[in-house]
Amino acid sequence: MKDIKRSDYIKNVLKNMPTGWLTTTTHRLDIYDEDLAKTQFLNEFERLFQENNYETSALNNLPTAYDYIRLGHPLSCILEWKIAHSNNLKPENVISFSSKIAPILAILRKNLLAGKNTQILYSETLPDHFDAELLRRVYGYQFELIQVKNTENIAPFKGSTIFISEHDQFLNVALSPNIDFYMTTHPQLGSVILVNGDQNDNYISEIQHVRRRETIAMTPANCLSALNMMIDTAFIIPQNTDVEANKVQVEKTINQITNSTSKVLVASSGLSMQYAIMMGLIHNAQEQHPGKDIKFIVPPNCYGGTNDQARRVAACLDKVDVVDLLVDGDNDMVESIASVLDHIAKEDAIPYIIAEIPTNPRVEVPDLKKLKEVLSRERHTTNGDLAIDPVFILDQTFCPNVHFLGDEDILSTVRTISYASGSKFPSGGLCTAGYCVGNKKTEALMDKIELHLSLCDNEATDLQMEVLAKQLPSMNQRIKDAYKNTRDFVNYIHEVLPAAKINFVSEELAEEGFTPSVFSLDLPTKGASNEEREAYKRALNLKLINLMITEIPHESKFCVSYGQLRGCYWTIPATSTQGTTKEGDKDYIVRVSLAPEVDLELHKKVFRDFVDGI
Repeated sequence: MKDIKRSDYIKNVLKNMPTGWLTTTTHRLDIYDEDLAKTQFLNEFERLFQENNYETSALNNLPTAYDYIRLGHPLSCILEWKIAHSNNLKPENVISFSSKIAPILAILRKNLLAGKNTQILYSETLPDHFDAELLRRVYGYQFELIQVKNTENIAPFKGSTIFISEHDQFLNVALSPNIDFYMTTHPQLGSVILVNGDQNDNYISEIQHVRRRETIAMTPANCLSALNMMIDTAFIIPQNTDVEANKVQVEKTINQITNSTSKVLVASSGLSMQYAIMMGLIHNAQEQHPGKDIKFIVPPNCYGGTNDQARRVAACLDKVDVVDLLVDGDNDMVESIASVLDHIAKEDAIPYIIAEIPTNPRVEVPDLKKLKEVLSRERHTTNGDLAIDPVFILDQTFCPNVHFLGDEDILSTVRTISYASGSKFPSGGLCTAGYCVGNKKTEALMDKIELHLSLCDNEATDLQMEVLAKQLPSMNQRIKDAYKNTRDFVNYIHEVLPAAKINFVSEELAEEGFTPSVFSLDLPTKGASNEEREAYKRALNLKLINLMITEIPHESKFCVSYGQLRGCYWTIPATSTQGTTKEGDKDYIVRVSLAPEVDLELHKKVFRDFVDGI
């Protein structure tokens, strides 16, 4: 009876849900408590359910479920809530994925680190692209694969038992006490994993973290279809008839934008793309340079997802390590790369560099001619042998329009792979799909990256490709328009608050094509000690952001965003994008990004009010 009531309630919620539940990739930080991700949203949602309140206004006022749609969102939480109650589980024990393989990898990763056995059972077929040999050899995962007829006679196992189920009614689950993780998959929608038994509760955060760092949650559109399937057995999933045309359009446009002729790979998110890049390069290194150490060179204060993912990969493999690359502030990226590469050459190790240009959050661009020279320089091992040349993995999210890869471009002669987060300029904030291209020297590497993108089932969904097909052609113009607004706002801040330190590209760099629409604002501070000055500045950061989002709620948002179609977005990197960065490397400054369409004069007025109130 209760389940019927929940289905009826969900039916009404889906009719009245806010449009942003389907169309927003980043959510409000001012009503978000990261420690209570999903929980706070569902507690309030449960209260609305008990009151049978499904008014749009009530749904719109629910606390933010996750700050970023890649990690989860209202519809994924509701789907998991419904499945959990149907199976007498807690909602936190149900986790949905866009990928049909990533949930398996989450269990295998935890058990690898814990030295625990895993058996994977399946009744019909394994998910497409599941490659047991590669998972064992490249990822280091250990497991048994067993085909079974049903779940009724599964014997106890000393370790973890995963059961994979794929059928038309994929949300109909039959839990068994000897199944630790029940994973049900759908060829179009993704997968849902159910954590069964109190003894497995310590896996929940680990599974969530894989969803956070190496893949994405089931997308809003697919969660909507899954919910409709649960409440209406006659529901038919909408089909995209232009899949191939969209793919051709996206690949053609990305090649034009990046001035490359390489294979174009499109993933479910920027981090999904980065994960495929890392694993593809590791695979290539194992084949081309067996036994050699692999070094991923990463700025310690870069976006937390990049930093965290690199360290998570290294934790699983004996031959892989992370080396810090100091790039911001008093450190010069080129000098740091030169020093690190000299050291790695002597060790006869394999260097893979992950770097953002411009850097985040300080928005700095290195001397590109010197960068090319340092990356191209021949180095030798202590034995005098020629050292392995680096691969430069360039995160171009801030400036995806700058050419690095073409035959006449600055990094054409250095093995370079470029990638970008799709939730930023590529889609205008309408989806998360990221992409990757390389120059002519990386053709073999791109094949390996493609293999691991498929292996993890992390390719972009059909709807994501449709969004990119529509949005990418206008991207370069949107970048120009957003930069113009940003330059105008930066100049105004210089004028009214000259004591503030602003990190933004120079006019000269903009002439060279570096036209980001994000800048960092280091507000003036005061106090008798470093502690007092830091505390004052942090309070001032929040005062500014709160004033902006209160006075201009229709445009100014406290959220992690960039490259959106409209508005102005504010965040503090130390408490958002640098969430997993070491405390000493965090930046407690304000990061601001402007869109092509924004009421700039109103933002100037409110900023002036802030200055007058200091």
